Amino acid sequence: MEKKEIVEILNEIGLLLELKGENPFKSRAYYNAARTIELLDEDIETLVKEGKLKEVKGIGEALNKKITELVLTGRLKYYEDLKASVPEGLLDMLKIPGLGPKRVRTIYEQLNITSVRELEYACLENRLLDLPGFGEKMQNKILKGIQFIKQFSSHFLYSEAYLEAVNFKEYLDSTNVALMTEIAGSLRRKKEIVKDIDILSASNNPNNIIQTFLSYPKIKEITEKGDTKSSVILENGIGVDLRVVKEDQFPYAFHHFTGSKEHNTAMRYRAKNMGIKMNEYGLFRGEELIRCDNEEEIFSYLGLSFIPPELRENMGEIEAAEKGNIPNLVDESDLKGILHVHTRYSDGSNSLEELVKATRNLGYSYIGISDHSKSAYYANGLNEEQLFEQWKEIDNLNNNYTDFRIFKGIEVDILPDGSLDYDEDILQKFDFVIVSVHSSFNMNKQEMTDRIIKALTNKYTTILGHPTGRLLLAREGYDVDIGKIIEIAAAYGKIIEINSNPYRLDLDWRYIKPAKEKGVMFAICPDAHNIEGLDHVKYGIGIARKGWLEPKNIVNTLNIEDFSEFLKDLRNQ
Repeated sequence: MEKKEIVEILNEIGLLLELKGENPFKSRAYYNAARTIELLDEDIETLVKEGKLKEVKGIGEALNKKITELVLTGRLKYYEDLKASVPEGLLDMLKIPGLGPKRVRTIYEQLNITSVRELEYACLENRLLDLPGFGEKMQNKILKGIQFIKQFSSHFLYSEAYLEAVNFKEYLDSTNVALMTEIAGSLRRKKEIVKDIDILSASNNPNNIIQTFLSYPKIKEITEKGDTKSSVILENGIGVDLRVVKEDQFPYAFHHFTGSKEHNTAMRYRAKNMGIKMNEYGLFRGEELIRCDNEEEIFSYLGLSFIPPELRENMGEIEAAEKGNIPNLVDESDLKGILHVHTRYSDGSNSLEELVKATRNLGYSYIGISDHSKSAYYANGLNEEQLFEQWKEIDNLNNNYTDFRIFKGIEVDILPDGSLDYDEDILQKFDFVIVSVHSSFNMNKQEMTDRIIKALTNKYTTILGHPTGRLLLAREGYDVDIGKIIEIAAAYGKIIEINSNPYRLDLDWRYIKPAKEKGVMFAICPDAHNIEGLDHVKYGIGIARKGWLEPKNIVNTLNIEDFSEFLKDLRNQ
């Protein structure tokens, strides 16, 4: 069994124990064990087989037996029995923002509610008003959370759907049944949340590719089977639609099925005004097909420069293409350094040196370390003594390199009053300071906006981290006047982060273009908590491209020397 699966099961056992009202020390033991296993450098299977797992700090005899059973058999009877003793719907209720194990247990014990649907009905009947620890405000919050879940119940994170789409495409490509196959739809446009996967293939034998498509081993259900279109649902619930067209139709279909609907409508309107009919089968003047071998030729025939897929949202891209003003969008190869990286000093899984080596191996010239500040107790935030220890290690490592630099940063909590989590004598010693909200999310709009503005105007603030605090498909952002935040960032020369964690992708791309127009600079950051997380920058690149950003708008496209000077100039302005 993979380490990741073991960690998930241990965390779920902790949740289940909380739901059952067990001693909190018992559930905490499983949470701590999950974190210990996650941070292990050694191979867990080797530790188990050599009988050394029990020597790991925090793994007692009972946990050692359970983890050993998991590793060697792939199952754990204790976990299966525990899970069977708790109604399945209680775990679904935990997905509702604001509902933790204690409140879910109260709802279950007091009202015998075992599903989200039952809970929604109970809220509408005001049955939660008199429950201890609830009241009208909490009941309304739960109702709002349920609506949020229902709204996105058939949606998926871009990262999840993209990986499935790539695997499916590779499967089809390996069979050589199609002349060409591409991923289309909202995935190609790099939308942060998608409903399904769209795949387009060109083939002179549609039936052959349809049969191959329907033979994909990870299919749970076939929902449609046609001559040129078929749809399936994968084991993880994501739907996949396949369209098959002739080779000469492929460019037109590729544009059409990439979308968006709004972009396509605007394009068809433009074509119509030129006396041209436009659809997924081609461009037609009367009955005559206008031959285009690729999308570039389609745009060119309609008097437009090529519009990258990420911009096709009918938000000014057609007007810009008509004037030749489509920006030279940033690409992953433009990034010279990685910022916002957490190490084992706080809540990261890897050591400072391991992350430095991994970043260098990826071809970057610098890394910005930014562990959590001291108030972030939940993430092992660093006190001053730990900071000095980390800075000493950074200095020693920097002495080993002439072509790479480690910048001393921090992710400082913005406290409820807008002040930062260290005194100025500490803040001034960092190369850069990321300021982020991690607590007191329920402030009203004015209070939250004032809080962030106070932090932004602090002399030592460099970057505003994950500006709205949203967690995609899990939690809406806090109530904040993002337009005002953008104005202040522009006025004070502060950088706004594009947090590339696939659960965040924050700042929302819809705000990025207006911020760019006001002169705001951005940093594309992975918010990495392990080596694998460094790869998340590719998701941030997609969001930056959707926001019309060019390399010149992004600070970590600067080389070491220019970035260092940029930070000094920002501090001295």
